[in-house]
Amino acid sequence: MARAMRTTASPASAALPLAALLAACGPNPSDPGPGNVTVGEAQALDDAASMLDEQRHANATAPAADPATPPAPRGPDMKDAPQ
Repeated sequence: MARAMRTTASPASAALPLAALLAACGPNPSDPGPGNVTVGEAQALDDAASMLDEQRHANATAPAADPATPPAPRGPDMKDAPQ
């Protein structure tokens, strides 16, 4: 008759999945971050800076208005239209 093999888990093999789970966790938004702000506040500041950079980039690539060109007429009555 064949004997059944019995294996036991060592404490080190039990700690490995726990360590992997903890490593997958990111910082808590209320954890201290760089510059005396929380991680969540630092992320919000980074997001705001990205939005400002996008706006600056969009404004820099927009064509400038020619100051010698009169403004286009406004509205359907065209009161501002040249005669």
